[in-house]
Amino acid sequence: MYTHHATAQMNLDERLISTKEVREVIEKGKIIECRPDDSRGPTFLFSGETSKNRTLHVVCSPKDEFLAIITAYVPDPAEWSADFSKRKKS
Repeated sequence: MYTHHATAQMNLDERLISTKEVREVIEKGKIIECRPDDSRGPTFLFSGETSKNRTLHVVCSPKDEFLAIITAYVPDPAEWSADFSKRKKS
């Protein structure tokens, strides 16, 4: 299930992230952050390369009957390490 926030972010003109790309990141990417105490329940930040040759981040939260996709975005190089796996310290 995609949250309203996720679909809004995925459909921004500068992003246009497909559901196929989100699936690729979840299936083939890696978890780079875990937030067990998030207000939405445990959440996981995945990072991965898509078939469109771009790195995406996907935040999701597993539920009993589905996987909630919280958001998906193209990580900003100014905020992330070169491989987009670690946040830069501000």
